[in-house]
Amino acid sequence: MSNAQFTLFETTIGACGIAWGERGIVGLQLPESSEDKARARLKRRFPQAAEMPPPAAIRRAIDLIVTHLHGEPADLSAISLDQEALPAFDRNVYEVARSIAPGATLTYGDIATRLGDKLLSRDVGQALGRNPFPIVVPCHRVVAANGKLGGFSARGGTATKLRLLAIEGAAAAAQLGLFEERGTGEASLSHQMRAENSA
Repeated sequence: MSNAQFTLFETTIGACGIAWGERGIVGLQLPESSEDKARARLKRRFPQAAEMPPPAAIRRAIDLIVTHLHGEPADLSAISLDQEALPAFDRNVYEVARSIAPGATLTYGDIATRLGDKLLSRDVGQALGRNPFPIVVPCHRVVAANGKLGGFSARGGTATKLRLLAIEGAAAAAQLGLFEERGTGEASLSHQMRAENSA
């Protein structure tokens, strides 16, 4: 996207990035191991993008994301996303994912069923793996049906997914035994993220 712009911003999980165009946000970047790496990842995704101060609408979106990641209630549903270049199936998956409330989870099969065919569970997982808008499209709230966490493609992998769920107080996820997979409590999640980020 030749007219895209981006900026980095600080959150409780590190320096995130956001890219936007004329029709809204085109991408979000969860933290890498450093701000420079986060910037480089955004530049790979949007090679023509220029780093710029955000306009008012993007600033409001950033403020909501920062508030949400701080563990305070913030409604991200009104944040405008530019999904025009995305496949229709992915857009449908993201619409269902955006309906999952903070602290709740759905399985890949749940989303597939809502889209009309439970056999599409694998396709749902692949669409979520391509999610260009993590946090705003909360793919971290989608888990496997067998009580396991399921995948997460951002830096830190499942440790990042667990931390996002912990920030939101995901009682449903805790009942599935997800937090026991890598220890319990925010301290152990932070330790796991530091270990993976230093690798």
